Amino acid sequence: MTIPINPAAIDIFLQPGEVFFGDRDTRIRTVLGSCVSITFWHPRLLLGGMCHYMLPERGAARTGEPDGRYAGEAMLLLTEEMRAAGTRPSEYEVKLFGGGRMFSFDSGDGVLDIGTRNIEAGRRLLRNHGLAPASEHLAGVGHRSIVFDVASGDVWVRHMPEQARLQDVA
Repeated sequence: MTIPINPAAIDIFLQPGEVFFGDRDTRIRTVLGSCVSITFWHPRLLLGGMCHYMLPERGAARTGEPDGRYAGEAMLLLTEEMRAAGTRPSEYEVKLFGGGRMFSFDSGDGVLDIGTRNIEAGRRLLRNHGLAPASEHLAGVGHRSIVFDVASGDVWVRHMPEQARLQDVA
């Protein structure tokens, strides 16, 4: 993966549960396992943001400030930033990433498949806002490194599938 170097760009690394919104001088990075990131890029104003949510929803009723660890609340934080910039979500190009399965076992009931539930939550949120992703890189096994360059709107993905499974030795 070759990423053009913009010496003026400020590199921001998103931890799980964080949201960032910036201008053309920003490059946002994160690493995703079962978590999901949604990127928003304004092609005319060269503004953009990204969230890194961990869970599809909060188990208990929300109290206090929105928490970026949960899909809907991360989306709310991003849309607040867009509105503060005088823009609307419909003006942005949207991309969706992550939701990988970090373990190769199957519980059979899907309860532990947080990645799939996170993907479903992200797609539902985008539909509810009347948005369709311009591109996506979702599911599978393993983790992804994501780099979002706000100046160009490009998102680079490096997918690291799980190493070959260890065979049971009887």
